[in-house]
Amino acid sequence: MRKHIPLSGRSRSILRRPLSVLVSLFAVVVGALVWSAPAQAHGSVVGPPSRAYQCWQKWGSDHMNPAMQTEDPMCWQAFQANSDTMWNWMSALRDGLGGQFQARTPDGTLCSNNISRNASLDVPGQWKATDVGSNFSVHVADQASHGADYFKVYVSKQGFDPEAQSLGWGNLDFITQTGSFGPSTDYTFDVSTSGYAGRHIVFTIWQASHTDQAYMWCSDVNFG
Repeated sequence: MRKHIPLSGRSRSILRRPLSVLVSLFAVVVGALVWSAPAQAHGSVVGPPSRAYQCWQKWGSDHMNPAMQTEDPMCWQAFQANSDTMWNWMSALRDGLGGQFQARTPDGTLCSNNISRNASLDVPGQWKATDVGSNFSVHVADQASHGADYFKVYVSKQGFDPEAQSLGWGNLDFITQTGSFGPSTDYTFDVSTSGYAGRHIVFTIWQASHTDQAYMWCSDVNFG
């Protein structure tokens, strides 16, 4: 009969060590996830929807559907280029611009906020457009309640073709700059325009108030 040999204190310590290492590793991983979560919580224009948000809203839960290629070719090319652009539709931000938006954002990179991983958003084409009137509202979702020093809104000039031309600063008419907004998860403000018809881009800049953090988005619209 095999005798049971009791473990010494040293043996118990050796056996416990792998378990303690695993517990510590698990704690580190969980801590890292908790720490990183707020960094992913920012915001975007959700009405009229920004390009990335529109693609995520329409195809996020169905992004493997081959029908996207023919039904929504611009979202298709964006998902093919980098699907992270859509999963992180709320994170098109840059820090420390000091209000130098034009000087530090080259023509042709406005829709991506000059973020290389989002370059697909700068590609001209048949992006799905939202119908608007001359007076419309801009709705911004702010998951982290950053607040806003202001929003700036521009509209592409009459005659600019968003299906064939990449957007530059010279293609924009400045429309309005808002006042400040306190921390909230949603901001809505009215925009009044005149003289626009057909396809256009509404270009919005959000200067967050919690730090020097700037967001830029293109929303495709059709003025009725």
